[in-house]
Amino acid sequence: MDHETCHHLLSSLSSYVDQDLGPELCAEIERHLAGCENCRVVINTLRKTIDLYHVTAPDTEMPDSVRRRLYASLELDDFLK
Repeated sequence: MDHETCHHLLSSLSSYVDQDLGPELCAEIERHLAGCENCRVVINTLRKTIDLYHVTAPDTEMPDSVRRRLYASLELDDFLK
């Protein structure tokens, strides 16, 4: 297996799992995954981690004071209005 391809695709795996990639790159990743057990393990682990987070993460809202500080530091004050 060409591990250069693994490194090339690694930066796109999260977007692939989130279904945020174009069809050409998705097809390239799927061709690679068909022959690369290591990358399949990475994808499966990423998917399971996301699923576990959704199942166990508490539904909490960001406190207003934290939101204000965050928006101010990102210079997004207009969005607070």
